[in-house]
Amino acid sequence: MTLKIPRYDINREPFMTQTPDFNRKSQLLQTERTYKARINAAIQLTPEEKLFQIQILDPKERAQFSCLPGQFVMVELPGCGEIAISISGSCSNHEFIEICIRKVGKVTGMIHRLEAGAMVGIRGPFGTHFPMREMNGSNVLLIAGGLGIVPLRSSIYWVNEHRPDYKDVTILYGARTPKLLLFDYQYEEWRKVFNLTMHTIVEEPDENWTGPVGLITQLFDQVPIDPDDTFAIVCGPPVMFKFVCDHLSALGLPMQRMFVSLERRMHCGMGKCCRCNVGSTFTCLDGPVFDYWSVMNLQEAI
Repeated sequence: MTLKIPRYDINREPFMTQTPDFNRKSQLLQTERTYKARINAAIQLTPEEKLFQIQILDPKERAQFSCLPGQFVMVELPGCGEIAISISGSCSNHEFIEICIRKVGKVTGMIHRLEAGAMVGIRGPFGTHFPMREMNGSNVLLIAGGLGIVPLRSSIYWVNEHRPDYKDVTILYGARTPKLLLFDYQYEEWRKVFNLTMHTIVEEPDENWTGPVGLITQLFDQVPIDPDDTFAIVCGPPVMFKFVCDHLSALGLPMQRMFVSLERRMHCGMGKCCRCNVGSTFTCLDGPVFDYWSVMNLQEAI
């Protein structure tokens, strides 16, 4: 008599039918669940950046997926690897997830070659988020440099979807050249439809650029800031954090009301590879969003 052992199905395990709390270290072993997903659209924004709209295949899992501004997902290309990428779309959109990827290495280069219809894996969402609800009733200052507009974009959607909850909302965005300004096709919508104030600046203008030229800190001269009633979110290259946040501190804005994202340090997203640790802090587990006071006390964080 042959004993037939049934195939093990992890999806029948009790924890697989529940939505795990991805921010709790005690449940990290449960976050290895991968959602099968399809790329619905791949839009070339610049020669190096591409915007992907990704849809989780299973309708139940798609509806269950929930995120907050500032969180990230692990995007897996089977046979190639996976990367940590910030969610760049609206967190209230359960039809698809938007991510913007810069081509900088093997995995990102392979993902850039994908077109609509290609299959990928999604894990997450992971990490801490920007405390948008704590900002209710206050002014919000959104500051981005270069690729930093990508994680900030989810906060822009959040503000629009909850616009009565906030006072004045201002976006300051800088890039090296005008051609590197991302999502420029949405700026007028953000100003007129979302009712946000937006200022842009570049370091190296071209013949068609008519806006200001210089570093992003120069835009502060155009924005009245009430330090007693303002929150700030800063996203961009780490070298930018110090100059921007120190400038805000000089204006009287408390460090506990400035928030930065250290997503660029992450690799596995689960604290296993130790590539993102700063001292005893793992930015993928304890971050990637930190208030600036905490970052100042993390040696070599920026």
